[in-house]
Amino acid sequence: MVRAFRGFWLAALLLASFTATAQRVEGDRAGAQGPYEAEVSVNGQGEAERNTGFARGLSTVLARLSGMRSVAGQPGVGQELRRAKEYVKGYDYRQDEGVGPTGAPTFGTTLVVRFDPEQVDDLIATVGLPVWPLPRPKPVLWLGIDDGKGPRLVGLPQANAARSVLNRAKERGYGLGLPSGNAAEQATVGAIWRGDSAAVARASLRYSPPMQLIGKVYRSGTGWKADWTFVDNGKVLSSWSTTDTDARRIIATGADGAADALTKRYAKRGTAGPPGDYAVTFTGIHGSDDYMRLAGYLDKLAIVRRITPQRASADSVTFSLELASGLSGFKRMADRDGVVVADDGDATTVYRLR
Repeated sequence: MVRAFRGFWLAALLLASFTATAQRVEGDRAGAQGPYEAEVSVNGQGEAERNTGFARGLSTVLARLSGMRSVAGQPGVGQELRRAKEYVKGYDYRQDEGVGPTGAPTFGTTLVVRFDPEQVDDLIATVGLPVWPLPRPKPVLWLGIDDGKGPRLVGLPQANAARSVLNRAKERGYGLGLPSGNAAEQATVGAIWRGDSAAVARASLRYSPPMQLIGKVYRSGTGWKADWTFVDNGKVLSSWSTTDTDARRIIATGADGAADALTKRYAKRGTAGPPGDYAVTFTGIHGSDDYMRLAGYLDKLAIVRRITPQRASADSVTFSLELASGLSGFKRMADRDGVVVADDGDATTVYRLR
């Protein structure tokens, strides 16, 4: 592992012979994805593989827009992922060529999916996910690495050494920049190593915005350890540590911690209303078949977490519905399906079974 990382570091240092034309690098790979687009590796172009790719792509887009790390596990999201093809606006395939471990060429297929922004926004509001507003900030990454030869700062000329964290930030929906790495900035590695976030913030004054992701990566036993601090306008928002046997993986963890801190501070809930228990009455219930059909429909709705019967009359029933978001979110989903028809108003509490 040590030999592999030293080779990795040496490859990054080779870039130092080139003159940087910008003070920051954002970590973009070839091409730029919009917030409602996703690229997914697939094993073929059949319908089943494509539908699975749609679900993975929609999960990626929802995570990017909400800033949430485990969005697929949120109430109501899993059900909508199974209907992901209904949110697709268009898709293409791309053939990618690479080189395998033995040097032989390898070929892969990538599904490029474009989702309908209006439908995706509606889904986010309906299931009560937060929204991390655009445009997103691009914090400066101050990363020091000690592979056993002493700590060194990763500046713009050594961008490949930070590629895993730059790419992971893009997957989380934001960008990271690197300092230019001049002689004065190289001295900042001392402040990184002693945990002096204020000194790092002062060194970062020439960059915008006033946000810093500060990382200290070093060998620990047979693996690696990283100590991270995220600073926003001089205030420490979060500090955490991670360990791993792989240097690239541990460097990538910085992007997740920074994204979690940013979304906690800046993400906002949608306009579909707060989650909670709501009493909703359904009319047009003329027997047990209607009742079972209604109950089965409500049980399958992504926004409904729990159904509790409250009262019934000759042709109606009232349920207490635990909703992932408010009544307007429930109405959006009901209007889409057409199984029940609402009274006028976004926050109606009376529906008729069709």
